[in-house]
Amino acid sequence: MFQKFLPLVAASMLALGAGAAWAQKTTITVGDQLEPPHLDPTGGAAAAIDNVVYSNIYEGLTRFAADGSVIPGLAERWDISEDGLGYTFYLRQGVKFHDGSDMNAADVVFSLDRARAEDSTNAQKGLFAAIASVEALDELTVQVTLSQPTGAFLFNMAWGDAVILPEEATEDQLKTAPNGTGAFVFGNWVQGDQITLNRNPNYWGTPAMLESATIKYISDPSAAYAALMAGDIDAFPVFPAPENLAQFAADPRFSVIVGSTEGETILAMNNAQPPLDNVLVREAIAHAIDRQAIIDGAMFGYGTPIGTHFAPHNPDYVDLTGMSNYDPERARALLAEAGLPDGFTTTLKLPPPSYARRGGEIIASQLREVGIQTEITNLEWAQWLEEVFNGKDFGLTIVSHTEPMDIGIYANPDYYFQYDNPDFQALMETLNATTDPAKRSAILQQAQEIIAADYVNGYLFQLAKTGVADARIRGLWENAPTQAIDLTGVYWEE
Repeated sequence: MFQKFLPLVAASMLALGAGAAWAQKTTITVGDQLEPPHLDPTGGAAAAIDNVVYSNIYEGLTRFAADGSVIPGLAERWDISEDGLGYTFYLRQGVKFHDGSDMNAADVVFSLDRARAEDSTNAQKGLFAAIASVEALDELTVQVTLSQPTGAFLFNMAWGDAVILPEEATEDQLKTAPNGTGAFVFGNWVQGDQITLNRNPNYWGTPAMLESATIKYISDPSAAYAALMAGDIDAFPVFPAPENLAQFAADPRFSVIVGSTEGETILAMNNAQPPLDNVLVREAIAHAIDRQAIIDGAMFGYGTPIGTHFAPHNPDYVDLTGMSNYDPERARALLAEAGLPDGFTTTLKLPPPSYARRGGEIIASQLREVGIQTEITNLEWAQWLEEVFNGKDFGLTIVSHTEPMDIGIYANPDYYFQYDNPDFQALMETLNATTDPAKRSAILQQAQEIIAADYVNGYLFQLAKTGVADARIRGLWENAPTQAIDLTGVYWEE
């Protein structure tokens, strides 16, 4: 009864108190769908690792800004020799790792040599292939010498796979206790639930405005929706249930943040497994797929159709969707030409994201219409990495490749879809040695055309970045130029 008839003055005082408490809000809980297998971005391919550590914990010599540009990171500036082979990086002064040790040139030498070593487990080892040597000229100056000019070298150094690690780091520490130079320090990891980051009080740059951040893992789209509505989650940068976005957009408590990503979503094919080793079969699969039906059914209209492994927002993109237009009759004819008039059966192994699970059901139905039967297996992320990515034990799978401008993966015959084309490999070598922008653009366009003509994979759509956040949150990335939940500039508006 007392609370029901609370005097107006007392109520006003409580309101003022609540306002004061609100003004001091410096914590955030962010939702993510996939939990990382570990926290070493230089030793794993999972985008979920970079989501946690990129910029927040680890930094590289250069880094990607929110608009996709490459800007200085731990290197405040650099010089490039006239022949394009020498890069002299000048490191920032006063940078410390989270354990209090100084970051210096020896750490850069260690990190780059480790990444390019013969026994390196770096998922993007090709980024470092042109490095001939790395030398510390003094405590804060590093000389990197390339074996050939590499037009994308500064871009390559901005990847999460190229972050700088402490020289004394061990494999176990890297995976479970990251020790970087970023604006947040690693707090703790409750496996299966959440990871906590705390503000780095000794950060060399602009301090984070958040005192702490929790990344909470919610794989089920319905549970993600419920957590946001209940206020248990403050933001979900890539919300897994696009069918709910209109509802959030109509609710003044939330902001819906829709942007683009680097995520080429593909129906990946095992090019070394019969009958998928036959280009006619791969072409048949490509023509059996109705991209728009997948975008509408799995993503509720969010996504841009693609016909090759390249982002449509990139100025060098070539629209090749017409080469693999939806044509079931053409698909059946191609299967007959390949000696498979009755079709065949293959596996379709799907990781957890909703675009894969929902899209997989739609694609299975479309393939069935032309005589291709699929045995669907739903895998957890760690299983997918083990069986599909590392073990290459699959026929078909669906995944979104979120690394920036990563068409170079098609030059690696050991990559999980096992495409082996010496001409393409030679073209990528030429690209790596080319610095002229116009020539690089022409090569990239040719590369897109080659993999489209070889029907290496079924190219579906560019993944949209569909985020939902409390309307008072500022600083979240609208677009995703790389795989990251960058919290370094995030804050609550009073």
